Amino acid sequence: MTRDYADPPVLVCGGAGYIGSHMVAMLAEHGRRVVVVDNLSSGHADAVAAAPLERGDIGDARFIASVLERHRPDCVMHFAGSSLVAQSLREPAAYWRNNVFCTLVLLEAMRAAGVRQLVFSSTAAVYGEPERVPIPEDHPCRPINPYGHSKLAVEHLLDDFGRAHGLRSISLRYFNAAGAHPLGMLGERHEPETHLIPRVLQAAAGRVPHVARFGLSHGTPDGSCVRDFIHVQDLCAAHLLALERLRSGGASAVYNLGTGRGHSVTEVIDAARRVTGRAIEVADEPAREGDPPALVADASRARDELGWTPRYPQLQTMIAHAWAFMSR
Repeated sequence: MTRDYADPPVLVCGGAGYIGSHMVAMLAEHGRRVVVVDNLSSGHADAVAAAPLERGDIGDARFIASVLERHRPDCVMHFAGSSLVAQSLREPAAYWRNNVFCTLVLLEAMRAAGVRQLVFSSTAAVYGEPERVPIPEDHPCRPINPYGHSKLAVEHLLDDFGRAHGLRSISLRYFNAAGAHPLGMLGERHEPETHLIPRVLQAAAGRVPHVARFGLSHGTPDGSCVRDFIHVQDLCAAHLLALERLRSGGASAVYNLGTGRGHSVTEVIDAARRVTGRAIEVADEPAREGDPPALVADASRARDELGWTPRYPQLQTMIAHAWAFMSR
C-alpha cells in the first residue's frame, strides 16, 4: 500500500548502514517520507543520497532532540548500534554504550517529543545456546555474549517504556541478514568485512586469499555452524509491515525473522562456488567463543500476525544478489 506524502516522516536511525540503507530505499519506493540519522562511523552517506541525512549520534541528547523537533516523525526505526559478536567479547563496554545507553537517550528524546512508536532491530543472539531448533519467540533468552546481552537489555527497556510512557514498539529478531538490493545499487560495505557471505565472495573475487571456517565439530550434519540466512529485502519488508501495524494502532510485539531453514558454513561456500563459478579456498580455524552451533528461526508468528512471507528465501538468490553488487 502506498501512503500519501502528507503522512509524518519516519526517522531511520542508522539509515546509512547495510540494512538501514535498504530500508530507506524501500520506504521511499513505497511513498513514505524518510529522514536518516547516522554518525557515519560505519555507514555511507552515498547510500542514502536521496533522503535528508542528519549526521550525528543518537547518544547525543541535544542533537537527537533537535532532529525530532525539526522533523516531527511519528515513528522511529532503530538500526543504529554495534553488532559483531567477537568484538563485543573484546569490547563489552562499547556495546553497552552504543546499544543500551544510546538507545536510552533516544527513548528519552522520543518521550519528550511525543513520539510513541518504534521499530527495533534486535537479534537471534538474545536466545544464546538454543534448547530447541527452530527457535520460537517464547524460547528462553539466555545470551552468551555482550552483543546479545545488550540487545536483550534494549528489549526490556522498550517494555518498561511501554508500561510507563505508552511507547508501542515492535522488536524484530533477525537471524543472519544476507544479500543485496536486487537491482545491485545497495549491498554490504563493511570495513573490515566480517559477515560470512561477503567474506566468501571476497575470496571468490581474489580480494582475500581464503575464507575462514570456524570449527568442524559443532554437532551439526557437516560439523560447521548452521545459520538461518534471511535476505535483507525480506527484513525490510517485515519492517514496513511493522510500521503499518504500529500506525494502525497495533500493540507492542516481538517477531523472529528468518526463513526457517538452516545452512551450514560449508553449504554456503559450496553455493558460492556454484553462483560465481570460482574456486574458493578455505582455511579451517578453531571454533569461536560465543558461537552457538545452530540458529534457525521459527518465524510463524510474523507470518500469522504481520502477514510477512519472505520473497527471496533461497540461499543461492541471496548469494547471487550479493555477488552482483560486489561485481560492480
